[in-house]
Amino acid sequence: MNCQSHVYRNTDPQLVTRRWFFRDCAVGLGALALAELLGAKVAAGPAQLDDPLSPKKPPHAAKAKRVVYLFMAGGPSHLEMFDNKPQLAKFNGTLPPPELLKGYRAAFIPPTAKLLGPKFKFAKYGQCGMELSELLPHLANVADDIAVVRSLETDAFNHAPAQIMMNTGSQQFGRPSFGSWVTYGLGSESRDLPAFVVFNSGKKGPSGGNSNFGNGFLPSVYQGVPFRGSGDPVLYLGNPRGIDNDVQKDSLDALQKLNGMRLDAVGDPEIATRINSFEMAYRMQSSAPELMDLRKEPKKVLDMYGAEPGKPSFANNCLLARRLLERGVRFVQLFHEAWDQHDGLVHDLKKNCEDTDKPSAALVKDLKQRGLLDDTLVLWGGEFGRTPMVQGGDDGRDHHPNVFSMWMAGGGVKPGLTLGESDELGFNASADPVHVHDLHATLLHLLGFDHTKLTFRFQGRDFRLTDVHGKLVEKLLA
Repeated sequence: MNCQSHVYRNTDPQLVTRRWFFRDCAVGLGALALAELLGAKVAAGPAQLDDPLSPKKPPHAAKAKRVVYLFMAGGPSHLEMFDNKPQLAKFNGTLPPPELLKGYRAAFIPPTAKLLGPKFKFAKYGQCGMELSELLPHLANVADDIAVVRSLETDAFNHAPAQIMMNTGSQQFGRPSFGSWVTYGLGSESRDLPAFVVFNSGKKGPSGGNSNFGNGFLPSVYQGVPFRGSGDPVLYLGNPRGIDNDVQKDSLDALQKLNGMRLDAVGDPEIATRINSFEMAYRMQSSAPELMDLRKEPKKVLDMYGAEPGKPSFANNCLLARRLLERGVRFVQLFHEAWDQHDGLVHDLKKNCEDTDKPSAALVKDLKQRGLLDDTLVLWGGEFGRTPMVQGGDDGRDHHPNVFSMWMAGGGVKPGLTLGESDELGFNASADPVHVHDLHATLLHLLGFDHTKLTFRFQGRDFRLTDVHGKLVEKLLA
């Protein structure tokens, strides 16, 4: 029996579930029989279902309509970049107070590790007087356009679970990422590019792997699509040698017909996935090369970012992110995995900031110049901070979940704000603590959602990005 028929053609496969089977193949027959007994007229013909990626209006007034997330995987040191601690410098080389370490678990260092003072100087910048490290001269130039949160807290102290928590709200694999929730709620304004695009730079990919940008139990149409920084943005997007456009078109038409026949015959939702993938890939063959060609950008723009066409880098990815946002892509995430300084802190932090400070600040300036910053949410941060105690002689810090910093801009965030404080040693949040769940609740609010109501039913209950936690951080709002 053909239970699916034509009803679910071109529908995301995850929408065709076990519940559909029981409804349409069992209970559905009973409904037809009842309708016949009651003399009801059963309409025939295929159902018209909405495109899951069509643009959607959020339920509440939104300040932001798109997101670019610069994720500094590995744990940037808040103590060297955003959170100046003169007292930590004063007590350098001494043991921390015993009461501070009560119940504390570090990833690697022993309880006898001594305090390590900040390695770089701080100064105040902008009309707001924001205090930033000498490592961030370019960010200092946009201090009045950004907000720094110095009191973030998380639950995990190792990379993979902490990254996954920062991106999905849970330390466990299998939950939808923030980008997937956003595209689930808002859809996309681009028909020729994925709704959620991911780039990687630095020494390696994120420790949490694809779970950082996966769709979890949401339909797979909402997952992040990794792009490469040069060449074909997606592997095997171009035609192989000997295949011209006519041959490709004939092949795709034949595949479409065969896949459609098989979909009608067996109703396997994975066939619908295959059809949708071929359709998107075909459209991207024309849209993606134009997107990736940075040579069309003016020299002053390339210089502002420090981007070099054809040479993959974080700078190139920032410029590509702006180009994607202009083309209607809803969510762009840039991972830069290079911030895990257990030793070599001074050398490696300098290198990291040389690679990321200029293009990050340029992205803020560029979006502002183009009138896009007001409704674009820009985020910069990692999964946790670094310990006030030393590791690796006198030039390293361990993982630290108790307090860390990040910055954000645009999209309804209050510019020039410094929110929250840590204690005098940078060990715990001492004012306006912001848990990861609170951050997610606030970001969803800026995008027009009540975080308690953006849900998806799975395994018998409604799940959400913040699970059963999270509160709005009103001080962050413009």
